[in-house]
Amino acid sequence: MNSLNKNDIAPDFKLKDAKGNEHELKQFRGKRVVLYFYPKDDTPGCTKEACSFRDDYSSYTANGIAVIGISADSPESHRRFAEKHELPFLLLSDPEKGVMTAYGAWGEKKLYGKTVTGVIRKTFLIDETGRILKIFPKVRVEGHSEAILKEFGIEI
Repeated sequence: MNSLNKNDIAPDFKLKDAKGNEHELKQFRGKRVVLYFYPKDDTPGCTKEACSFRDDYSSYTANGIAVIGISADSPESHRRFAEKHELPFLLLSDPEKGVMTAYGAWGEKKLYGKTVTGVIRKTFLIDETGRILKIFPKVRVEGHSEAILKEFGIEI
């Protein structure tokens, strides 16, 4: 598992969105980015997390911050998830898990007392130059979006 730290340059990537369009992290240079990794579209915790970003989305955009979610789900799954919950931000598909691996968001984790291999819910805050400002290595869904906004100095 790769280990990224604060002040490292965030690894670039090229992944497809819900419409099949490719996006690269470098296209967001000049903006701050919330890059969050989540296990599965339309599951309870992932839905709650995505909907909290949706509900706070105007605070992000008003402050020049892009929100990007990444999971191994297909672009079609992302499309259905985004439509169902009216998610206004990018959801990117990483079926090969290469980006998740590069960010340390794929690997062994404890789930219901068992060790399993899967997506590790993790969030990275990235500055305008592509450097990592902060890593949330073990995300608790409840209050996560608010904690991120506070980290950026934004009160909602």
